Amino acid sequence: MTSTMRKGAVVLTVAGLLGAAGATAAVAGQDRRSPTQDSLNSLVRKEKFPAALASVTKNGRTTSLVAGSARLGRPVPVPVDGRVRAGSNTKTFTAVVVLQLVAEGKVELDAPIEKYLPGLVRGEGIDGRNITVRQLLQHTSGLPNYTAYLGVEDFTKVQHKFFQAHDLLAAALAHPADFAPGTKWEYSNTNYLLAGLLIERVTERPVQEQITERVIRKAGLRDTYWPQVGDQTIQGPHPHGYAQAHSTGGEVVDATEMDPSWGGAAGQLISTPSDLAAVDRALLDGKLVPPAQLAEMRKTVEAPLFPGWQYGLGLFRVPLSCGGVYWGHGGDIDGYETRGGATEDGRSVGLAVTALPGTFGDAEPAAVAVLSAVDTAFCK
Repeated sequence: MTSTMRKGAVVLTVAGLLGAAGATAAVAGQDRRSPTQDSLNSLVRKEKFPAALASVTKNGRTTSLVAGSARLGRPVPVPVDGRVRAGSNTKTFTAVVVLQLVAEGKVELDAPIEKYLPGLVRGEGIDGRNITVRQLLQHTSGLPNYTAYLGVEDFTKVQHKFFQAHDLLAAALAHPADFAPGTKWEYSNTNYLLAGLLIERVTERPVQEQITERVIRKAGLRDTYWPQVGDQTIQGPHPHGYAQAHSTGGEVVDATEMDPSWGGAAGQLISTPSDLAAVDRALLDGKLVPPAQLAEMRKTVEAPLFPGWQYGLGLFRVPLSCGGVYWGHGGDIDGYETRGGATEDGRSVGLAVTALPGTFGDAEPAAVAVLSAVDTAFCK
């Protein structure tokens, strides 16, 4: 989920900063001076993320690495491959289920969403009869982003608030379309909220059940789960995540416990770096959808978030400095940012930091540093 990147200075004691940056670790035989470990250390020491975690698979060998501290202000070991909030990585899982339904003949990619959710998608410049399922999954629908209207710029007011999916949709549809369907690309969580409702309408089962059975279990993921209604915790070993209380800056709060219901099919999952890398690996290896539907997922449009980025159906196509590309998603949700994916030649990377870029300094260089660390993990 793309959450507001919070900017501004945070007052911390020198001891607190040293505590957060004081612990680094490498496991599974990885050289502590490896380029990837150096990148994680830099994310902690230079960019001031409390912790960084990575899982890297190359030549059939998986290595997990950590840096920093699991708690801000004191040295607490970061759990190796610990669980984090996965945010918008959830969109890949949701898209996979929709493409499975396409393969089963239950959904048509180029049919209007009106066919499956009649009368639901209406608003100023908004008509479900003119928006296709493909445009939802591709972020070319023009639907306004509901997260812009939930008051998430004041995190403490929504941290423990429960949201119903239809209330989230109403928040989006109360605003005019951003553009005519199919005319441009713009990221909107509303697209995947509707994709989740589509899954429920077609299967007559909860979206969390379908994602669990059709993706999590099929991919063999051991530490990924959809939090049940009312569960604000992260189960199992995990580092704490931190967020600015207000988008204008100021106090940093512990965001580990929060109600993730506003994420839904767009961003509710909890996972680990290795599981996030594994689901992209399973997808590219043809274990989750048939070849025809995987080809549809990899038909891309320009996604001008960063140079060279493109977006398919629930997947970004990201260029690598060493040549080639990786396919994945990534997620931003208060307390955690995750990035990574998989390549055609068998490499896969999952990386997480325990705050959004901008929580402890300038957002842009911190965001670029995270992406650079992912590139290093793939290329060096």
